[in-house]
Order: sequence, then C-alpha cells, then structure tokens
Amino acid sequence: MKLHGVDFTSAPSRRKGITIASGQMQDGVLRLESLQTLSDFTVFDNWLMQGGPWLAGFDLPFSLPRELVEHLRWPANWPDLMRHLQTQTRAELRLQFKAFCDARPSGNKFAHRATDIPAGSSPSMKWVNPPVAYMLHAGAPRLLDAGVSIPGMYEGDPQRIALEAYPGMVARSITKASYKSDDKSKQTPERQQARELIVTALEAGNTPWKIKLDFGCYKTKLIADGSADLLDAVLCMLLAAWAWQRRDQNYGLPEFDVLEGWIVGA
Repeated sequence: MKLHGVDFTSAPSRRKGITIASGQMQDGVLRLESLQTLSDFTVFDNWLMQGGPWLAGFDLPFSLPRELVEHLRWPANWPDLMRHLQTQTRAELRLQFKAFCDARPSGNKFAHRATDIPAGSSPSMKWVNPPVAYMLHAGAPRLLDAGVSIPGMYEGDPQRIALEAYPGMVARSITKASYKSDDKSKQTPERQQARELIVTALEAGNTPWKIKLDFGCYKTKLIADGSADLLDAVLCMLLAAWAWQRRDQNYGLPEFDVLEGWIVGA
C-alpha cells in the first residue's frame, strides 16, 4: 500500500505549498520514499485523482462541530455540509463563526468536535492562530469532489482512502518544545534541536504509535527545514501507516460522530 502524509495549506504558493511525504511499510519499518511540494490547487486536485491503491493522512479538519452546524441550521450530513461550505466565502464564514463566538461566555467561545480533546487540536471553526477553518473550507470539499473514501464518513473510491491526521499530536508526544516557524527570523537553533529530537524518536519508534521510520536520504533535509512542513508531512504519513496496520479494525478509528469526523490515532 502506498502511504502518504499531506501537510496542507489553504493558500498554496511557490513560497509555501502543499507538502506530501510518500512511502511504504517494509519489514515493519515505514520507509520514506519521496517528498514533494505542490504550489497550487490545480496540481493538488490532480494529485488526489491519481489511481490507487493509496492511503493518505491529511493535516486539515474534515468537518465542523455538530453544535455549530445545528446552531447555524446547516446540513447535518457530511456531503451536503461540504456542498454548503462551497457556497460560502471565507468572509461569510468568519462573520457567522464570530457571531456564534460573540454570543457565548468567555472561556467557552468556540465549539469543539469530540476528537479535539484527545488529539489536542484547535477547534475546526477557528479562523485565526491557526486559521484551520480556512483549511477546512479549502480542503475538505476537494476530498468530496475527488471521490476518495473517508472511513466512517463517505464511501467513495475504495482504492483511494483519506483520513484526517494531526502532526502536532505526534510531535507533542515527543517534545513540548516548539519545532517550527514560518517566520525565518524565528527559525532558531533551539527549534532545530527540537526537530532533531523528533526525528531521532521517529527512527527508534519511540512514540505511542510505535512505528519506526527510515528516512533514507531525507533526514538532513527534514531537520534543516525551519518551517517543518516536510516533517509535518512525514508525521501525517506515520499516522496513515498506523491506520493501515489496523485496516481490519476500521483503521483504528473508534465509534465517532460521522458528521464531525475523527483524527486518526487520537
């Protein structure tokens, strides 16, 4: 099975693109075979359409909290919700989400999906720091348009399987230290040391997911990348591999709200 990890951005460009790590499990070791960066959505859409079999972990939220969806009276099934999102601009989303938050008490502004708690992820309705709502808006409907299968949520092409992944969950299991920044002035030696720590732990399989990685010729490149887009893609690939090992147990997913989705490995 070809395994991919996708570090997504809601505004791909030559400066910061959609980064993809690809590899396979061989003799119990996850071997990194390639890294690539896609600079626009047309290329990404074509990538999604590549023939299978493949399984990929995507670093973007696949859905919104049920509480928010019901409050806004939006469609309560995933495909229709994604179609509705496609009719909204980012500005419209922000206004509606902000109105929801403004009406709620301090300390409980955002609605959360059930998966946010075990994964430690930001609420998928958040439009700043980080703007994951825009990642959802830009990415999840594309998965529907591409016709991939999302276990538990959408039956598409069984040869192309998509799972929601969160690299921060894996990184924090190794170190709480910051390991990345898109601001070059903040790409410090301390952050590079944190990336080295993460890479060393992944080689040894010292994470809760217990998968050993062979980085091949890419180890130095992963450590040197101050944005850690490359490393985040690898962390998503690790979660995809963990899911593939549990393909006969619904990819390791628990019972979950099929409108909200679930982060694999959480």
